[in-house]
Amino acid sequence: MSARRGTGEQGEGTGSGRGPGKPRGRRRGGRSRRLMTIREILEWADEHRRLTGRWPRFNSKPKGLPIGETWGAIQSALGRGLRGLPRGLTLARLLAEHRGLRGPLTPERILAWADAHHAATGRWPTRASGRVRGVEGESWAAIDLALLRGRRGLPGGSSVPRLLAASRPVRNVHTLPRLTLEQVVAWADAYHAKTGRWPRSRSGRVAVAPGETWSAVESALFQGLRGLPGGMTLSQLLAERRGAPAIQTSRPLTVDQILAWADAHRAATGHWPVEDSGPVSGAPGESWGAISLALTKGLRGLSAGSSLARLLAERRGARNPKGLPRLTIKQIRAWARAYRSATGRWPTPQSGPVAEAPAPGETWAAIHSALGRGHRGLPGGLSLARVVRPARPRR
Repeated sequence: MSARRGTGEQGEGTGSGRGPGKPRGRRRGGRSRRLMTIREILEWADEHRRLTGRWPRFNSKPKGLPIGETWGAIQSALGRGLRGLPRGLTLARLLAEHRGLRGPLTPERILAWADAHHAATGRWPTRASGRVRGVEGESWAAIDLALLRGRRGLPGGSSVPRLLAASRPVRNVHTLPRLTLEQVVAWADAYHAKTGRWPRSRSGRVAVAPGETWSAVESALFQGLRGLPGGMTLSQLLAERRGAPAIQTSRPLTVDQILAWADAHRAATGHWPVEDSGPVSGAPGESWGAISLALTKGLRGLSAGSSLARLLAERRGARNPKGLPRLTIKQIRAWARAYRSATGRWPTPQSGPVAEAPAPGETWAAIHSALGRGHRGLPGGLSLARVVRPARPRR
């Protein structure tokens, strides 16, 4: 009676030419397949990272592996429970659990990172806050996109500001109720009737409007938030509507001073400031949003028609997110094929700059974000992996 071939699910091949008593899980596709342990895989992954500078993926080159092993075979064994391994794992999940690599997200985990960010900086994070402190491979922009699109185990339909507004004492400026000039003046009348003086930005809470502060009102008036026209201070409004003595609260600005502050911001954080980067370090009372507004509307001695992003693009070569060239799927696939030819692997969001792009500063992470959000002429709802996949030659 001929020997019965073992099932591929268990990896117990006992084909012809192999007698009883041979070790289980040793033959698959005519090649010897040794048993493995989770500890071994993690040690190989550590070696791969030491050699390449990044953690392995299922399609990575077999750096740090024994001869004959591939990361694709390890991924398959983890998923199917072969070669002595538990079933239902992936390489990414294994590295997320044991090496802190990017993996599934939960609101509780994101909030813990936000708490650490607030403790370190004194500010709550936004999608422009860069990398997550102490967490390799994570960025607040990627977390915001996952919350919005429902990726990495999250339900979708949210964002970093919404999550913080719901679970922490953080006001989401995008969901605050709209204001009118008449409403602000009415609040100021109530303040004056109670105290005998007119409110200023440092006057604390608005007693007749729970949750509001005069500082937030001043910011909305000046930056044109919450339905207000912008370019006005609380003092100027009350001088116009109530004859209150005007107070000069905004000192003149110069382009050279703004650039010096921007250089200091980049030296401290590693990236250029944007409108929602918050207060200007070393300049009490200044914010990047107010500076950008002054550049746009020609306030505080500046010429109109510019913005913070345009100024940094012109004078410092920074990328202007609102002035980036349009992209096409065909173009992205051509760059991906060129990357494959040069490196032997397909690009991922962590692959850094796009060498073939004509404009400096183009990165695979920016392309991945534009594909997901539908920016720069792209349809949206896509990912880099999904777009690059058709560019791969069929086997």
